[in-house]
Amino acid sequence: METKKAVQSQLAESAKLKLDLAENQADAVAGLAGILIRSLESGGKVLFCGNGGSAADSQHLAAEMLGRFKRNRKAMAAIALTTDTSVLTAVGNDLGFETVFSRQVEAYGRRGDVLVAISTSGRSPNVVRAMETARGLGLVVCAFMGKNAGPMDALADWSMHIPSDETARVQECHITVGHIVCDLVEAHFSGSS
Repeated sequence: METKKAVQSQLAESAKLKLDLAENQADAVAGLAGILIRSLESGGKVLFCGNGGSAADSQHLAAEMLGRFKRNRKAMAAIALTTDTSVLTAVGNDLGFETVFSRQVEAYGRRGDVLVAISTSGRSPNVVRAMETARGLGLVVCAFMGKNAGPMDALADWSMHIPSDETARVQECHITVGHIVCDLVEAHFSGSS
């Protein structure tokens, strides 16, 4: 019985956070979709970065955009900066782990592109460095974070804070919002809603 209560408690906590997002941050979610649509329509691309679970979210969302989410349509230019192990290990070894994303932003990023930076703490040094580089190059910088504002907050043109200190709950909300954004962007480009 104790296990069942733990399961119910965690599911209820996750659902409560998502309901809070629906009530208080729906416009922000739609705003992010608009940012991505404008960039992609003008020939831009979306770069994603994050560590650990946020790296997995980066890969997941880039794959949804490049491949498909729900609808068949043209590919959308999206790159997860978390996937090339040779780049990550070479740059990390030679230049320092805090540069593994910023070096790629420097190589791939162009004015009008979008960097989506994901960090539950809002403090990941390599993500912060990528955001600084992106701003310097004229990219639109978007950030997914947890409850507390870190240095990422000041670097973001668009940001979303999930009102929780629990990493798992924050990550669950990040991927849910990411899926909604993918759906909105894809609906725009496929001509359906």
